[in-house]
Amino acid sequence: MSDEKNLSDDLNDMLGDAKEGAKKAADKAGEFAEEAKEKAKETFEDVKESASEFAEGAKETFDSVSGDNKKVLAGVLAIILGPLGIHKFILGYNKEGIIMLVVTFVLGFITCGLGAGLTGLVGLIEGIIYLTKSDEEFYNTYQVGQKPWF
Repeated sequence: MSDEKNLSDDLNDMLGDAKEGAKKAADKAGEFAEEAKEKAKETFEDVKESASEFAEGAKETFDSVSGDNKKVLAGVLAIILGPLGIHKFILGYNKEGIIMLVVTFVLGFITCGLGAGLTGLVGLIEGIIYLTKSDEEFYNTYQVGQKPWF
């Protein structure tokens, strides 16, 4: 009987220890989730601020570029650096450029690169479209008509 009592006490102690360990693990997981949430917010704010600064600088730099040069520059940069949305800033589409940056960095971080792959594909398609249009058609569509996507 004494052995059964000792075994029962040992099992109860082990169960109590397991419950306590599980509670500590849950608390740690909650803390980690809060920290991750705060880091994501900070990263989003940093990306948003950087995108705004980049948009201002890009606009100043590329305002003087002519229509034909914007076509080639925007097309090549869309193919090479499509996920960053630089081609959008060159054409004066700051909101769309910021959207591409946020999708690339924030959504790309959350989905382990899927967001960056998606914006890379968009950039590739837009770059090909830009470069295959005639100069007049490109100018009328993207600079006069202000068509931001495809």
